Amino acid sequence: MRDLARWLLAYEAGAGNASESIEPATLRVYQKLRLSLIAFAGIAGFQSLASRALALAKSEAPSLSAAQVAADGSLQGLAEFGPQIDMDKDRDGEYRPGEGAVILIARLLGLLLIFLGEALTLGLLRDAWPTAAFDNRNAGNRRKA
Repeated sequence: MRDLARWLLAYEAGAGNASESIEPATLRVYQKLRLSLIAFAGIAGFQSLASRALALAKSEAPSLSAAQVAADGSLQGLAEFGPQIDMDKDRDGEYRPGEGAVILIARLLGLLLIFLGEALTLGLLRDAWPTAAFDNRNAGNRRKA
C-alpha cells in the first residue's frame, strides 16, 4: 500500500505542476479519494473510514498530529504544514512524498482494500484518476499498509 500511496502522491504532484492548484498533493489525493468514496459509501461511511485511517497514521507519523477529519470527511490541519507533510528531499536533493503523507494515504488505501476488496478499490481509484494507468505494479501488491 505504501508503494501505491507514493505513486499516487507523485502522480498528483506531477499533475499539480501543470495546473493552477497550490494545494499540496496530499490534500489533492485525499480529496479525490474522498469524492470517489462518498459517491460509493456516503459521507458518514467515508468520514468513519478516514477517521480510522488518520488515527492509525498518527501513531506512525507525529507530523500528522494536528490533522483532523471533519464531519463532511474533509481533512483539516494539514494545509499549514503543506511542504513538510507533502514532500521531503532525498539524499540527491530530489523531492519525494513525505512519510506522513505516504502513511496517511497508505492507511486509507489499506482500509479500502480490507473493507471493499481489490476490485472495488481499483474501481474507485480509476474513477478518481481516469487518466492514470493502474497496473499490478501500482495497485496489485498484497502487502499490508
